[in-house]
Amino acid sequence: MILAQLTDLHVRPRGAAAMRVCETNMLTERAFRAVAAFRPRVDAVLITGDLVANGYPAEYQELAAMLRRTIAAPVYVIPGNHDHRQNLKQELAHLPGVADDPEFVQYTVDDLPVRVVMLDTLVPRATHGELCPKRLRWLDAALAAAPDKPTIVAMHHPPFLCGIRHMDGIILNDYEPFVGVIAKHRQVQRIICGHHHRPITAPVAHTIASIGPGVAHQVELDLFSDKPGLWNLEPAAYQLHVWIDRPGMIVSHTAYVENYPGPFPFFGDPSP
Repeated sequence: MILAQLTDLHVRPRGAAAMRVCETNMLTERAFRAVAAFRPRVDAVLITGDLVANGYPAEYQELAAMLRRTIAAPVYVIPGNHDHRQNLKQELAHLPGVADDPEFVQYTVDDLPVRVVMLDTLVPRATHGELCPKRLRWLDAALAAAPDKPTIVAMHHPPFLCGIRHMDGIILNDYEPFVGVIAKHRQVQRIICGHHHRPITAPVAHTIASIGPGVAHQVELDLFSDKPGLWNLEPAAYQLHVWIDRPGMIVSHTAYVENYPGPFPFFGDPSP
């Protein structure tokens, strides 16, 4: 089983750039086409938030059109801080799970070798994430429902600090209760996030948490600095989470969107 994780698309209405400069629609569609061309084919696509830039219906309509013309695999989405929950629900209601919960965009994917819990951390009109008691109870119950099946929890806001200070200020607020829920459920093998536009990995409870790189723009790698946050156009990438039957574990790879020279065969010089 291969799951492709894409994150932080920031799709705009047709013809508009994000932040007046970044052509996120072109870059997002390029990433979709890279995933569609990957072999062996991916079994599903997980998009971990910031589907669009401003939450406008026209942005979700543009995203839906991109998906229809590029991705044949099932697509599962959750919102990020740039999303508008009700507009997402209305314009992407055709995607599996989006309409399952009457209030949030959260659900489980149960028909794969690995179970996926898609978790909504959105706080309307805020950049940080949060899990209210209702969502924490839902997460606990969702994990308790299948204690023996390997599980990925997908969410937008990371539940850990990373050293990029302007991003550390807008992670999942009060993440200790979330970590406590995860610690109860040993079948959780991975927590996958978005938001930071960089590949970052950290331990959370007994498991591994990772942040996927952006498929359009990246956040500048600026550690322990108090400067305002900046972004750049470092190589775009996505992640592939692969289930290895024996010994029964999830392995994650970073795949770049662009094409580069190669591949070339390995040839060595003769030994002396």
